[in-house]
Amino acid sequence: MTAIRDANRTAKRPPQGFSDPAVKAAFDQHPPAIKARLFALRQLIFETAAGIEGVGPLQETLKWNQPSYLTSETKSGSTIRLDRIGATEQYALYFHCQTDLVATFRELYPTELSFEGNRSIVLHVDDPVPEQALSHCVGLALTYHLRKRRPSARSSQAG
Repeated sequence: MTAIRDANRTAKRPPQGFSDPAVKAAFDQHPPAIKARLFALRQLIFETAAGIEGVGPLQETLKWNQPSYLTSETKSGSTIRLDRIGATEQYALYFHCQTDLVATFRELYPTELSFEGNRSIVLHVDDPVPEQALSHCVGLALTYHLRKRRPSARSSQAG
């Protein structure tokens, strides 16, 4: 967790403020420990996006009253949402349930991450944050449509 919040981090930082006061209010409604974890995930999402060519700037907005991150300009990826799970000490990154993203994450990180169905990665406020795994998963989500647009090796060799 400290690496996510390390002030000496060289990757591009997320916006310090919020362009949409409703997004800030969505973060502010949570208890301090959950809010800190959600802010750390926000930073990880922006830093990951900044390090991937073709993703472009992220749009931060609310979807289903949850802070959401979209690749509106490039349309390179699938939306990522953040929220607390009910009144628990758990929080999650949510992904579009009609993609294969969570199934892919489950194959890649069967023991490092916990999942809920085909829509989220579930984390607990008291557990260490698996930054490397989360950054990889976020990167896959932010480039989901780029991968889907590429012709497969099989179709490019046909003929």
